[in-house]
Amino acid sequence: MVANGCRSTAVRHPPQAAAPTGTHRHQEAAMDGKIRNATAPGDVIVVGAGPTGLLLAGDLAAAGVPVTLVEKRPRGISNLSRAFVLHARTLEQLDARGLADELEAKGRTLDRLFLFARLTVDLGTLPSRFRHLLVLPQYEVERALERRAVEAGVRFAYETEVTGLAQDADGVTLRVRGADGKTAELRAAYAVGADGMRSVVRESLGLPFPGRSVIRSVVLADVRLAEEPGTLLTVNAVGDAFAFLAPFGDGYHRVIGWHRGRDAADGEPLGLDEVREITRLALGRDFGMHDARWMSRFHSDERQAPRYRVGRVLLAGDAAHVHTPAGGQGMNTGLQDAANLGWKLAATLHGYAPAGLLDTYESERHPVGRSVLRSSGGIVRLAMAKRPWTLAGRALLTTFLNRVGPARRRMVGQVTGIGYAYPAPRGAHPLAGRRVPDLALREGRLYETLRDGRFVLVTPAGTAADPAAAAAAGALKDRLDVVSWASGRRTSLLVRPDGYAAWAAESASAEETEAALTAALGRG
Repeated sequence: MVANGCRSTAVRHPPQAAAPTGTHRHQEAAMDGKIRNATAPGDVIVVGAGPTGLLLAGDLAAAGVPVTLVEKRPRGISNLSRAFVLHARTLEQLDARGLADELEAKGRTLDRLFLFARLTVDLGTLPSRFRHLLVLPQYEVERALERRAVEAGVRFAYETEVTGLAQDADGVTLRVRGADGKTAELRAAYAVGADGMRSVVRESLGLPFPGRSVIRSVVLADVRLAEEPGTLLTVNAVGDAFAFLAPFGDGYHRVIGWHRGRDAADGEPLGLDEVREITRLALGRDFGMHDARWMSRFHSDERQAPRYRVGRVLLAGDAAHVHTPAGGQGMNTGLQDAANLGWKLAATLHGYAPAGLLDTYESERHPVGRSVLRSSGGIVRLAMAKRPWTLAGRALLTTFLNRVGPARRRMVGQVTGIGYAYPAPRGAHPLAGRRVPDLALREGRLYETLRDGRFVLVTPAGTAADPAAAAAAGALKDRLDVVSWASGRRTSLLVRPDGYAAWAAESASAEETEAALTAALGRG
């Protein structure tokens, strides 16, 4: 069972902050908790500088939207990581931002996905450039996303805590407090809460966060090992015990363990002997773990906000949904939320978004969040099965998935993210709403072309000069790239900035193409 994500409280050793990347001097709205200036009415405020907030803020700034990223923590990136896995769809999104190859070089790839006993899924057949999962600590992802955000011009307000908000027809006002205790108001056109499970933004909206704790008293430790495990990710459940090991790459390993018979509160003291014992029960050995730099207990919840948008305030990542660690889907789902939202919010602020575009963020991403809750919850419940009938059910499901290819591919598509599609109009082409893989174009790769942050119109070779394509290259050139298939395929395909098909047609006429462009991009 691949794991990532945790909500912990009892820290034994303080987190260490990595040195900041890039220079922030000319982009900071606050330093050391002293708020220096407010935002403008056309800005966006993103609350929370985790992976979701960093990717979203970077996308908005790259699209020419003034954006301020508000974070209550001090400046710097912690070397204590919550997530460890990047799945194929997330790697594709990072590829569209020019970051995937860099992160691949820093991490280690794994071409098999371990879910629970006797179910090991081969990822080598994924229809993606990334036919694996990437084992990489979350702080490395944050470091790359932070650098990109800085380069794009994002303003950072560190040590700035949101204490409440109000909104009206024209914008959002956030009440904030700096580390010095002084308060101020920040005004923007829109605000996005990417501030985690205990989101102040969500609470200020009065939105409930229904759900429950699924696993209690999970132990977590970052330790050195005297013996190196034989596999990159080591995971197993035996009887009442479960344990997971993953490397940081700096000599430390993350240990996550759970024992059914222990129900200690999050704040109860934790010793390394308890971590060792749970690991031995689940994995047969503790690999000589020693020198813990951090230990805590946490509980894992399944929760989802009923709405992702309330007026001019939106939610993304853990502020909108939290899942069990099973399958390593938490950070990945949040990053894909951000990829969906960024271009829609930019189009809205620039004034050319088709009617209702921003509402599609919730209608597309809320069902995905609900599906992730179900799949991750199902994995953890099967992994922790104890009663005879649940063990029998797990065995039957494992046999079924191992033997029935379509069912296995559907399950892998959900875990890796490549299997999700968005709703398409009745009668639309089968590709509409679906994720588009990295197509070979006469101009290069699709995901390299998507790095401009624009729509991409893929036309049959030799038709790039038809009236519709020519008009698009002119009136819509600031938000559309026109390319052609490297093959002789006759499909016309309009790809959204997030890599999903907005429209497709076989042997489309100039009029059909022009109508599709107007519907998706608005008029020039």
